[in-house]
Amino acid sequence: MHFLHVRSANPDALPLIATHGWPGSLVELLNIIEPLSEDFQVVVPSIPGYGFSGPTREKGWNVERVARTWAELMSRLGYTRYGAHSSDWGSAITRELGRIDAEHAAALHVTMIGMPPQPGLEPYTEEEQRRLQHGQRYQRELFGYAAIQSTRPQTLAYALHDSPVGQLAWIVEKFRDWTDSADIPEDAVDRDQMLTNVMVYWLTGTAGSAARLYYESLAARVRPVEPSPTPTGVAVFPKDLSLSVRRFAEAANTITHWSEFDRGGHFPAMEQPDLLVADIRGFFQSLPEISRSSFRSRP
Repeated sequence: MHFLHVRSANPDALPLIATHGWPGSLVELLNIIEPLSEDFQVVVPSIPGYGFSGPTREKGWNVERVARTWAELMSRLGYTRYGAHSSDWGSAITRELGRIDAEHAAALHVTMIGMPPQPGLEPYTEEEQRRLQHGQRYQRELFGYAAIQSTRPQTLAYALHDSPVGQLAWIVEKFRDWTDSADIPEDAVDRDQMLTNVMVYWLTGTAGSAARLYYESLAARVRPVEPSPTPTGVAVFPKDLSLSVRRFAEAANTITHWSEFDRGGHFPAMEQPDLLVADIRGFFQSLPEISRSSFRSRP
């Protein structure tokens, strides 16, 4: 498994494991690593099957297995207490990490927390209805990639592995639809960084193994959601493909921090790194159970 380990100048800084999603990679997080390392011991792994951690050669790499691997990684690095940040699939992995390793995971910060409305929450507010309609558009118009990757990832893999143009189109389409970009991805993210992200998939031959995370995790999605006891912060960016709703999220998560931003989309580490870093830092600083010595390098 491949990961970056960027140490803070502060030896007491809280360890923080940051996880990318699909169609991202560790490249997605490059803009936030250095500023986060002022206050955290930063660990950035590539999800098994993605980039330099792939391609995987066996079945079973679902969200739960990745989360257990992250817990083992942090243990082997000698970290007995740590935080986590993530987006997209990383958010699901991070939430699971907080559930299965609550003894060591101090707190979680995510940009997506996809919880459906629970019975008894009606009537919905106007804003809640708007967010539900936003999600319905995703299911109606933008879900095709996920349906294919959840059911026939290997068939798709042959085409993407055989064509760099196909791989580029498959990923850049998502940057067009999921960023705060008015259909021009370069308005939201740096073109070179976006191309580098695509090249990581192409050069490592991980189109298929990355897609299999959808296939492997499909069965788990029909199980009841297990409550998470770990303090959780959520940052909502308005052009994300799915907009979290606090009342829904609180049904099975220990929400202690909630931020709403007026700009940014599904790739906030690329689109709005300053906003994201400030929110991550502010969330962890607000937790009384985390020593203030972790942030002694800043006022």
